[in-house]
Amino acid sequence: MKRTFLCALCLLSLAACGRRPRPADAASMAVRRGFVAVDVPASVAPQARRDFLREHYWDRFDFADTLLVREADTLQMVEAFARFAVLLSATAEHAAEPAPVRTLMRRAASSRPMLDYFAMLARTVLHDPNSPLRDDELYIPVLEELLAAPWYDDYERIAPEYDLSMARRNRPGEPAADFRYETASGASGSLYGLDAEYVLLYFGNPGCAACGEVSEAIAASPMLGEMVERGRLKVLWISPDEPADESSDVRPGDLPASWIIARDPAGAVRRDGLYDLRAIPSLYLLDAGKRVVWKDTIDVELIEELIDRRS
Repeated sequence: MKRTFLCALCLLSLAACGRRPRPADAASMAVRRGFVAVDVPASVAPQARRDFLREHYWDRFDFADTLLVREADTLQMVEAFARFAVLLSATAEHAAEPAPVRTLMRRAASSRPMLDYFAMLARTVLHDPNSPLRDDELYIPVLEELLAAPWYDDYERIAPEYDLSMARRNRPGEPAADFRYETASGASGSLYGLDAEYVLLYFGNPGCAACGEVSEAIAASPMLGEMVERGRLKVLWISPDEPADESSDVRPGDLPASWIIARDPAGAVRRDGLYDLRAIPSLYLLDAGKRVVWKDTIDVELIEELIDRRS
């Protein structure tokens, strides 16, 4: 699923950077001055190719050539970074692998122009709210290396420090932030008060088209539907943006009656930054102890796979 969005990520880079290669050398730049894929030796076993690429993906990129910052084909570079992220992204089988990202950013930190450029690529692919590859576990080392570099003053460090503090919240394996909610009937409760083997914390908003698609995917899942029916899974749909004085109808459309449809009456989720909600909708899968199994996704098939693998 993620690979199908690489072209969309390339388009994002134009908005983020606004640079295009000069027409005269655009054709040659991708080979001469842009990203060049590394050759995997024939001696590397097929099952080890992914590990090899994680370690050697950027070997043919000249980090000392700061002219690349102005002349590189940014479309190509964003796509290259996106493919790199796919190699490292977490799956139901294994966790994300941030170490290669840290190594990359340390190589880029040889100069400020190069570090700024790779920070832009990382922000576009790993942090932009519209990117399907957004991934805090891979973006955290980017921010940490930015803050460790000697190139930025106190003012320039404010934004990455804030982003880092938010990215470190509700990480997989850690307890999710608790909050209180209120339903349309006036009943109230808390996230930690939900008793189930799993909780699917679903941040959405009324009238959100993407939310409707995600809701339909969850409701159409036989596996998740059966778990809800048996009480093994509780779905808490909550609008973090519902006005605090509106308690009448917070049910968007025709969501299943078996879900808990609620709002955040105190506004704590947004106000206190309990969750980094750069994108809506957003799903968090929590276990019985309210520890985060998966953070910030809209991939319902992945949720199913995660639960299946833990069964």
